[in-house]
Amino acid sequence: MTADAPLAEIHHAHRDVGGGWLRPAAFGVMDGLVSNFALVAGVVGGGAEPRTVLVTGLAGLAAGACSMATGEYTSVSSQNELTRAEIDKERLELERNPDGELRELTLIYEAKGVTPALAADVARELTADPEVAWRVHVREELGVDPDDLPSPWTAAGSSFLAFTLGALIPLLPFLLGAATLLPALVASAAGLLLAGGLIARLTARPAWFGGGRQLLLGGLSAAVTFGIGLLVGTGVA
Repeated sequence: MTADAPLAEIHHAHRDVGGGWLRPAAFGVMDGLVSNFALVAGVVGGGAEPRTVLVTGLAGLAAGACSMATGEYTSVSSQNELTRAEIDKERLELERNPDGELRELTLIYEAKGVTPALAADVARELTADPEVAWRVHVREELGVDPDDLPSPWTAAGSSFLAFTLGALIPLLPFLLGAATLLPALVASAAGLLLAGGLIARLTARPAWFGGGRQLLLGGLSAAVTFGIGLLVGTGVA
């Protein structure tokens, strides 16, 4: 590739890693699938009738989806509020002690391998514009992009929809008239493999690794709750 190659030819696009949707979506679909499958397994282990299992599973879906959305919205909002508070603190420091902040930025660049003279020049150039200065300090000191903070609504919506989708999978057989746990077990196992594999591919990991990991963890969770339900159901009976 030549030095004068057009920018469009040498630029490569990256996926959005900070938009706030992948983590809650991945967590939501897995949490919905695993928790509701485990809930269904526990109720079946306790000897509940299919109608009771279905009602319990739907209640678990609604409660879990609302809880996930509320938790994600609150956590992302709180994180953003903390970040904005630190941004205000940094802007105030730049007003009160510009020389000290300039020296601090210079040392940051020196620590990254830039020569002292060049680091000082770069820091001075970036600090000349106050609007640029505080953004640079926030990126370098806090490690966040102040112009691209995650959206709490995106996180809440992603987790709500993903949890609902995941929680529906173990319920589908009962919605279609199943009377035993086996169809839900098969559907949930397939869902765990598929969801785990897709998420692994998004993160450049082998699909078999992600799918197998989720199948193992989900299966263990369901086995534990089924056993508890069986013990409790036997004791109550």
